[in-house]
Amino acid sequence: MNVIRGTVISVQSQIASVAIESAELPALNEILTCPQEPEVRLEVYSQSQNQLSCLILSNPSTLYRGMIVQSARTDLKIPVGALTLGRAINLFGDGQDGKARINTKTFSSIYSRTPPINTIKSSIELMPSGIKAIDFLTPFTKGAKIGFVGGAGVGKTILMTELLHNITLRHQGVSVFAGVGERIREGQELYQRLQELKILEKVVMILGQMNENAAVRLRVAQAGATLAEFFRDNDKKDVLFFIDNMFRFVQAGNELATILGTFPSEQGYQATLQREISRLEDRLVSTVNGSVTSIQTVYVPADELNDSGVSAIMSFLDVSIVLSRSNASLGIYPPIDPFSSSSAAASKAYLGAEHYDALIQVRQLLGNSQKLSHIVAIVGESELSAEDQILYNRAKKIINYLTQPFFVTEAQTGRKGVYVPRETTIKDIKVILSGKLDGVASDKFLYVGSLRDGRII
Repeated sequence: MNVIRGTVISVQSQIASVAIESAELPALNEILTCPQEPEVRLEVYSQSQNQLSCLILSNPSTLYRGMIVQSARTDLKIPVGALTLGRAINLFGDGQDGKARINTKTFSSIYSRTPPINTIKSSIELMPSGIKAIDFLTPFTKGAKIGFVGGAGVGKTILMTELLHNITLRHQGVSVFAGVGERIREGQELYQRLQELKILEKVVMILGQMNENAAVRLRVAQAGATLAEFFRDNDKKDVLFFIDNMFRFVQAGNELATILGTFPSEQGYQATLQREISRLEDRLVSTVNGSVTSIQTVYVPADELNDSGVSAIMSFLDVSIVLSRSNASLGIYPPIDPFSSSSAAASKAYLGAEHYDALIQVRQLLGNSQKLSHIVAIVGESELSAEDQILYNRAKKIINYLTQPFFVTEAQTGRKGVYVPRETTIKDIKVILSGKLDGVASDKFLYVGSLRDGRII
């Protein structure tokens, strides 16, 4: 096989132009390396006659005009399998945890096709999270795509980390965490926290944080999907796949499109937005071999849920858990907005009659309470009728009861974390709805586990 050689003719930000000397061109997504600089990695992005536009996956400062590069005759591959568990790696499989490189001969391409439709398998099995507000308001099934949607500082990453902790402890499969464009310290803190909780050996972390090139951030999510697919298809395991943050994946694609000078679409996003998201999301499915349950954080710029990038991501989600800034400002954590959030599993067929009926009652109660809150803001609670005062206070008890101390924030809050089974949450909410606790002050319900744990009953 002839070696395809080329010369770097220009470098513009994170894009390198390469002139190919031979008649044969490398394939799209093929990796180009430099014999003298082995750390150089360029990925073929587009072709035009004998010239290539390549994404720079390595440090751009190592490139120079006239540098000789050659095709590796393969696309980007990463180490996969059991030896990756307990490790934090980068896009190239290099350890980011101070440990040696993973010694394995098992590598997989970061690109793969969606599994054949006859192998895809859906599930009706509810997956408990131990977080009362999620299990009651927005339950999800094994194999679902769950999104924590909200602006900056409302607790998306904390909520996802708590979910990772609660499910991984009781989960028989493995977890994959893809850090895409988020703060560097968050990856470090998560690694240490998983180590302290003694669940790191069931998790593999692949990181492309905000200090990395846009091309790296774009590919890390796909590399994480490759790790999840290997555990699902080869090891036949149930996989939890965490992405923090999915919006940064979209943003990385937008940065590259801008550098390449492509025509933008709505609100300045890249014209390939829907395709980029679908290529990733369509890989995160359950098959006859195992399941992939995907939990994603979705940053909302300027708290605008109608943003085109956010809307494109949410169209693929089975469960959208929208975090409210107003709830967070009132000290209600997790600050889930029950009116904007939705779940495909919130039906009697999945939940059963007891949970579904209680959920309908709570939604009606919270809806009425929201209307009454406008009156209270103007004339005060004392001006409500006796019946409306009871309903208003009952709704406050429900809202306060759905707050919860988290394991991952024990050091910050001083409250010991709790795991509450879904059955306990349903039973407690039915007691509140019945009116048996109308005489108890609503503040007593804040940050308790179950009503029994809080010594309310």
